[in-house]
Amino acid sequence: MVRVVSRSLASCELTHAPRQEFDLEFARRQHEAYVAELRVAGVMVTVLPEAPDLPDAMFVEDVAIVLDELAVLTRPGAMSRRPEVAMVAPNVAGVRHHTFEIRAPGTLEGGDVLRLGRTLYVGRSSRTNADGIRQLAEMVAPFGYEVRPVRVQGCLHLKSAVTAPAPGLLLANPGWVEAAAFRDCEIVPVHHGEPGAANVLAVNGRVLVAASAPQTADRLSGRGLDVRRLDISELQKAEAGLTCSSLLYVHPTEVAP
Repeated sequence: MVRVVSRSLASCELTHAPRQEFDLEFARRQHEAYVAELRVAGVMVTVLPEAPDLPDAMFVEDVAIVLDELAVLTRPGAMSRRPEVAMVAPNVAGVRHHTFEIRAPGTLEGGDVLRLGRTLYVGRSSRTNADGIRQLAEMVAPFGYEVRPVRVQGCLHLKSAVTAPAPGLLLANPGWVEAAAFRDCEIVPVHHGEPGAANVLAVNGRVLVAASAPQTADRLSGRGLDVRRLDISELQKAEAGLTCSSLLYVHPTEVAP
């Protein structure tokens, strides 16, 4: 699932980035190129309509977590984003029979959830709190998932600091997340001049990397990965990464019983 870039994008929530002037049409063209890249990779894309009054609504990853057996509607830490949950709820209910919802006082955003097999690493960030992590752990445990909290600093979400470009391999900014939390994985550090480069999107054997991180992209290419560089410079003004603009899940007909 993806959502059309909102015309109110310039009013988006910002935590670490300075507010800049936005070129809305350029941002929309970059988003369309992102969607096209997903389709080329074999993803069946559902494009949700624009939410004109919700500046951050294009970042659909944050409002739901879709696992093989269940879905969890989140409760964003940014109050302005909470109306987005109700908007996506019918779509999520259509792809998973079991649907849960994070309740107050818990907060949880999907950008803080990194799935590695049956383990969910969840960032304790400015957007996700301890109660949100506790609730998630209780929801997913009956389905065989383990939740491991991870503290992050200096960035918006856990997946701003670490993602998995390939099985068993992580790309991380060690200044933003404790590498010791991922002791079972090999970790490739981002290039020191590209601190935000850790947010990459692995999909069907391809790895989407922001064009603003060429040195980090080279590190992944050097490991034999099929790296595709994508210009998201205008979207990055809204603290966008490559994972946050889509909600990826396995189609119900392809989920193993």
